[in-house]
Amino acid sequence: MSKPKIELFDSTLRDGAQGEGISYSVSDKLSIVRALDDFGVDYIEAGNPGSNPKDIAFFREIRVDTLQHARLCAFGSTHKKGATPQTDPNVLSLLKAETPAVSLFGKAWDLHVHKVLMATLQENLDLVGNTVRFFHAQGREVIFDAEHFFDGLRANRDYALQVLEVALQAGASCLCLCDTNGGTMPLTVYDDVKLVRERFPDAKVGIHCHNDTGCAVASSIMGVEAGARQVQGTFIGTGERCGNADLSVIIPNLQLKLGYDCVSDGLHDLLQTVRQVTEISNLQVPGNTPYVGASAFAHKGGMHIDGVNKISESFEHVSPESVGNTRRFLMSEVSGRSMVMRKLATVAPELTRDSAEVATILSKLKDLENEGYQFEAADASFELMARRTLGRFAPHFNTVMYRTTGEYPPPAGDNSASAIISLVVDGQEETTAAMGNGPVHALDMALRKALNVFYPGLSEVRLTDYKVRVLTGAEATASKVRVLIESTDGEHSWTTVGVGTDVVAASWEALCDSLEYMLHLRKGE
Repeated sequence: MSKPKIELFDSTLRDGAQGEGISYSVSDKLSIVRALDDFGVDYIEAGNPGSNPKDIAFFREIRVDTLQHARLCAFGSTHKKGATPQTDPNVLSLLKAETPAVSLFGKAWDLHVHKVLMATLQENLDLVGNTVRFFHAQGREVIFDAEHFFDGLRANRDYALQVLEVALQAGASCLCLCDTNGGTMPLTVYDDVKLVRERFPDAKVGIHCHNDTGCAVASSIMGVEAGARQVQGTFIGTGERCGNADLSVIIPNLQLKLGYDCVSDGLHDLLQTVRQVTEISNLQVPGNTPYVGASAFAHKGGMHIDGVNKISESFEHVSPESVGNTRRFLMSEVSGRSMVMRKLATVAPELTRDSAEVATILSKLKDLENEGYQFEAADASFELMARRTLGRFAPHFNTVMYRTTGEYPPPAGDNSASAIISLVVDGQEETTAAMGNGPVHALDMALRKALNVFYPGLSEVRLTDYKVRVLTGAEATASKVRVLIESTDGEHSWTTVGVGTDVVAASWEALCDSLEYMLHLRKGE
């Protein structure tokens, strides 16, 4: 028996935007709306038009866009005490946003009614009923967010349920139960959602969880299992404090594991959508994020790799392709010949396990990792190393020299360092200089400037991550360090590594490999 459709309600642009370090421009929000709509999200809560001019501008701009699937929601609260829906500026701003749906939050915890609203319990019920009724009469779909519902149910069960009843009778299409402070345990969520479903058997119930106990995904799934038919969250788990429930994890769990219908066209675009949202949000997905993280289908141990090669489901609970991800085999000193062979399949497919070249590469790999290199997260550097070892790589440039200088205190503009480099391409030497925020940044700028003379288009490449790790502290400031640089051209992402006792020299090695790899990719396309 097939399970029911679960509505996906994304709040990346509202609740997610309240997360620390998140700030969206109007253009950013428009791009994310299109990405979520293309993926198949049912509702997109895109902001609070009564809170700031940027959201007002967004709702004005989005009117000219036609969404293929999603319904757009404006978010706001019930009208203020002492006003009416017709006179409350925030309520009217929701109406002016002209979205087909509105998500209204109202108090479900008597503590907040008394201590935050400074109202009586009946006054709060009137606020909820009047506001829902106002929007319902205006032809808007109303999703009622019962704020702090689970805490309210513990404190005053009858009143929390009465708030839901008033919203439902006033015309709310969905009663969304909010674990606003993220403190409710999953089994309690299950019991409470089941209670609401039994009390209001004809009502659509939603679930909205925060991640303050690390249980937001689990609680959301338990809410669905108890009868919720709308699940709210943000597409990459961003949000207040510890974030919201991560829809990129909830959706495949519901659809692939539990058989619910979430996205009718399948989840093959899940990772692509996550990458679009994170790129616009200037974030990175943690590598260990289920389904969509870089490590979700990454295998390192020799026995694991052997098992996956023989029968993939032995170490993969779903296929990587089902969510748009790919399998990765990580290079390290614990890798065997099978791992090296898989990595060499695109470099030298004619080699066999017994080839002397394979033994040479495996030996070099172990020697380099003994020196401090780490290739499990630097596939690009491993491929370049293998090609160089096999004599199958022609460098796109050769370094003649580089020099950096620093200045303290930094001059105006924070350009505290300068770099001069000289390199050769096809026998032609190019020397250039650049300023930067530190020696590594200055070298990066100078290298791109010089190479752009020969290889236009390098401006598309940018660094997305830069990590430095001290490998041993025995020599104090003269210790060996490992530098990992992640780069992207907007289509591909790759990581390179450099090691040395000089952090600038190690960074230069990783920078050069990064651009060498990009030029290698371009040559092969």
